[in-house]
Amino acid sequence: MNRWFDELGARLAAVATRRGYKIEPPRLDAEVAGELLELARVAAHTQERRFAPLASFLAGVAAERVRTAGGDASGPRLAALVREVREELEAEAPPSSA
Repeated sequence: MNRWFDELGARLAAVATRRGYKIEPPRLDAEVAGELLELARVAAHTQERRFAPLASFLAGVAAERVRTAGGDASGPRLAALVREVREELEAEAPPSSA
């Protein structure tokens, strides 16, 4: 996706290895990244700003559980999963008072 995220993935894998867990560096698909940013936006504007990173983390945990369960964990499928949840949250949000 971009160099910073590639380097972050490599760092996460390196620290995991130092702790005894050999993992592939995680990669961020551009389509998934876009949906995660939108999910974070919705969390920040409909709940609390500080919920945005935790919402993205939970989406990542769900994505890994889909993969572990044998589901399609491709970028487009994961982006669709996050999009569906975000759209549900947006639909449930009270109207903006702006």
